[in-house]
Amino acid sequence: MQESKYSLRSLAIIALAAVLVGAVPTATNTLIVRYESQRSLGDGALAALLASPDEATAARAALAIGRTKLAAGVPLLEGHLSDPRDAVRAFSMYGLGLIGQGSDAAALILALGRDRSGPAQIAAIDALGRYEQGKTFDADLEGRARLALITVLGSKTVAPEVRGRAAIALGFFAGSPADLFISSRLTTAIQEDGDPSVRERAMWTIFRYYAAITPIAFLRAGLSDSDEVVRIEAVRAYGKLKDAALVADLQPLLNDPSWRVQEQAAESIRVLQGGKLTDHWTAIPAFVHTPPPQADAFSSLPAFPRTAPAPGAPRPDDALPSLPLLPQTARDMLGPAHGPHPRLRIVTTQGNIYVALYPEWAPLTVANFLNMMNRGFLDNNPWFRIVPDFVVQTGEQDAKNAPGPGYTIPAEENPLEQNSYVISMGLNYDDRTNTPLRDSAGSEYYITLSPQYHLDNAFTVFGAMTSGFDVLGRLTESDKVIRVERVPDVTL
Repeated sequence: MQESKYSLRSLAIIALAAVLVGAVPTATNTLIVRYESQRSLGDGALAALLASPDEATAARAALAIGRTKLAAGVPLLEGHLSDPRDAVRAFSMYGLGLIGQGSDAAALILALGRDRSGPAQIAAIDALGRYEQGKTFDADLEGRARLALITVLGSKTVAPEVRGRAAIALGFFAGSPADLFISSRLTTAIQEDGDPSVRERAMWTIFRYYAAITPIAFLRAGLSDSDEVVRIEAVRAYGKLKDAALVADLQPLLNDPSWRVQEQAAESIRVLQGGKLTDHWTAIPAFVHTPPPQADAFSSLPAFPRTAPAPGAPRPDDALPSLPLLPQTARDMLGPAHGPHPRLRIVTTQGNIYVALYPEWAPLTVANFLNMMNRGFLDNNPWFRIVPDFVVQTGEQDAKNAPGPGYTIPAEENPLEQNSYVISMGLNYDDRTNTPLRDSAGSEYYITLSPQYHLDNAFTVFGAMTSGFDVLGRLTESDKVIRVERVPDVTL
């Protein structure tokens, strides 16, 4: 694009961004947050920032363009699929997946086979999975994408995080003549891949999408796997088989060393016997070995004094100065940036939970959470929804009747996975389609008890637990959050 198309203000921003290589200036970051939250390209401003010579600025602009989900952003991002800078290339791919048109699917399939950058591989896989969910592939490209993911899953030349992400994405392709082949590739990964993260994600995909066509002998072996999460997913898969005779296989797992496996075993047994999954955890069964209270190593950390934020929804100016999004490895694309992060203590009736927040990935979500904390809005709220082996949820007085904060905040989709112990914002659902409504988050938040990767595409992850894991195993809906307070930052 020619510079004459940019406003003087945009050109000034580019010049400023170029001065501070490796960190997005605060004013620039605020502008990016403003436009992406307004779902606007800013009359050329985001395009100008995408063209910045500063990698951090251009990468952050690519993510913002994707979050607008505007079709006009597609050619902007497609112009950077061959950008020599890994972060810019990765977030251009990821942004295209968010917009979801699929016009660049062939290029992303090609990139998945040729691009050696872990972040770019993660982004390409994420985009292809979203295209399959949105049914934007034609038949030929759908088959090519499926084969590319299967190839990545079995390749030891790519990072385990990439192989695991490919396993998750293969679930979106269920319901085709290739199902048996995909299932066999997933079982092979579980049997032969030595990385726990790959094995866990492959077993999750089998549970979620391919349980009915996976050999029962394989699932039975999974019940005694040394990996706790693999056992959980194998037990979940059993619950989909609709054969009451299989209850005998699950009975021993009611005494599993893991409280999470015990709870899921009871849930799958209930379903196999014709019942329904538990909607609300009001009491813990006597057979569950709840984790004993652990000493709180951080109880002496002082709580910050609360400030008085402006009323209403968070503003772009409220976003904290954050670390740059410059992932160098696949793991960086799935976790927090390296450096200090805000840390909160969630004081509950069962003990303290500590979470680190990720403003680099979800600036307005984090700002909103801190504002609500400072107002005391998060205090004295019950855990109104606890589902065994799923989530614990709070943030309001109840799930249906509470007024909420009186506003909603924009979604900030990111490539972080809904693994165990992440903190995310809840969403409202469309009553007709039972699908989550974008930009409907307010104050409700949840912490995952086990992997819930089917939530990745719609729900905003904005942090993760760092301590207090034993507390989760003792919570029921009679418990409450006493208060939420900020304590000194944690370096991740």
